[in-house]
Amino acid sequence: MSHTENLKKGLEFVKHTVSLKFNHVFQRLYRKGASAVSPNLAVYVRRNGGKTSRLGLTVGTKLGKAVIRNRTRRRLREIYRTNEDKLLPGYDVVVVARVRAAHSPYWVLEREFLRLADKLGILSGERAE
Repeated sequence: MSHTENLKKGLEFVKHTVSLKFNHVFQRLYRKGASAVSPNLAVYVRRNGGKTSRLGLTVGTKLGKAVIRNRTRRRLREIYRTNEDKLLPGYDVVVVARVRAAHSPYWVLEREFLRLADKLGILSGERAE
């Protein structure tokens, strides 16, 4: 397999999402976006006017030390990645991990994320369950 084929294969997992990095974009989303909360997660969304979605993850120091925070961040990123095809493109999405998320099973986090996405109207016509 050539180098370009490997690159293309590696990029297949991100269908229509890029990373959200700038603090001012997070702040605007917190102020003007729609939100929904659960015991483990808070999700903020806002249309961005483009064809791609942007994902931001917030995992605070209250969750624990770096290993715990990074594991939680990886789990949330994987939940988004595996369910990306069920989400509508063109949104800024910020997922905030609450303290209980660090010790919750993966399936609970996934179920809550999909329920919150449905509540916010960014879940496409296919049902997640």
